[in-house]
Amino acid sequence: MAKPKSEPSVSSSTTPVRRSQRIENQEKPEVKQVSSRSTKPKTSKSKHKYEFGGPILTFIMTLGLPAFMIYLNEVCTAKSCDIKKIPAMPKKMSDYVNRDSAIAVVGFILFQALLAVIPVGRLVEGQPLKGGKKLKYRCNGLFAFGITAVAFAVAVYMKLPLDFAIKNFRQLAVTAIALSVVLSLYLFVRSRNLSASQYATNTGCITYDFFMGRELNPRIGPLDLKFFFELRPGLIGWAVLNGCFLASAYSKGPLNPALVLVAIGQIVYVVDALVNEDAILSTMDITTEGFGYMLAFGDIAWVPFLYCLQVRYLYMFLQTFSKYILGLILLLNVIGYIIFRGSNSQKNKFRQDPNSPNLAYLETIPTPSGRKLLASGWWGLCRHPNYFGDLLMGLSWSLYCGFGSVVPYFYPIYFLVLLVHRQLRDDSHCRQKHGAAWDRYCEKVKYKIIPYVY
Repeated sequence: MAKPKSEPSVSSSTTPVRRSQRIENQEKPEVKQVSSRSTKPKTSKSKHKYEFGGPILTFIMTLGLPAFMIYLNEVCTAKSCDIKKIPAMPKKMSDYVNRDSAIAVVGFILFQALLAVIPVGRLVEGQPLKGGKKLKYRCNGLFAFGITAVAFAVAVYMKLPLDFAIKNFRQLAVTAIALSVVLSLYLFVRSRNLSASQYATNTGCITYDFFMGRELNPRIGPLDLKFFFELRPGLIGWAVLNGCFLASAYSKGPLNPALVLVAIGQIVYVVDALVNEDAILSTMDITTEGFGYMLAFGDIAWVPFLYCLQVRYLYMFLQTFSKYILGLILLLNVIGYIIFRGSNSQKNKFRQDPNSPNLAYLETIPTPSGRKLLASGWWGLCRHPNYFGDLLMGLSWSLYCGFGSVVPYFYPIYFLVLLVHRQLRDDSHCRQKHGAAWDRYCEKVKYKIIPYVY
């Protein structure tokens, strides 16, 4: 769900990834042959390799994830933040959705879509798709973030009621969930009668295909829907919500240092993703997975309204630390970022030019395809050093919240489960793809995510 998303590190001539886009230590995806099967959904008698537990578990997640998202936010109120309590949900419809919240969410996404298609920024060629075709993508995420930041600053200067987002947090979150369902239905309906090369998932099981997404690269004119939603509304929306909490806290008095450090750390994380947004083009999200409910819900609702949980907690429950404790937590955040960015950048440079003299010191393992597995540097520390850095950053954000509640620790706990699951999928894919070369890499680099631990 940010999902966060990715492939490992090998020599190739393209780009890499980041958080909602996570990278691994392997080569870019190989071009898949166009299937000769009919473009019509297969019958239930056909055998499929299901992901995420198959039709039953994906159906449960379709219903359960929104409920869990609302529950986790509702257990944290200004009075308490206890995950064991059953929140008292309001009964009035206006407490779940209202016109102003709907206008705010839809207007924000349309604004980001407009910025995404403005001919500013690089036009980057993506990975080869089924049949060998390459699509082009407009990479102007930093531009979109800059315009949004200016608009936000103007709103602060004009003293517009930015605490609207705080007072209507539930309504905005429910609207985002509803919009993700509407978008998913649209994507599912428009994915009928595609050619075989346009399908990412087409099992014939409606609930599973709805969750995973049938169409690989849905586009409306110049707007690539999957590429747009992967980064823009969710990540930029996350930063905007953090800004609203900061602005509201500032209006009430001196800002709490822990609140400021968490908000800034997360905004830096968002900016890093947008600076390197072309990296997502080599991830599984773009090259392999369809655009359905899983990504739509994750991008529109899950990321912005759950990833701001630590900032929201600190807005309600101020924490006091000595400057030494704050410094240690900040150091953990910085170390996590250095590992995350350093490993991703090293892999990216290796993919773009594996023969660069600047990379001659790195050890590699040849694969049957003629490419090479990076087996030293950051990628000799563990098989997924970027995951390790991601986890350290998430843990640091939670530590700023103290130990009064387990709720702010949802993020690193969730990410640990998510990344371990992703690591298992990636390792299985690499073993199938590289055979004995991957076995040699695993023998040399024994730790999967956390050095000397796992």
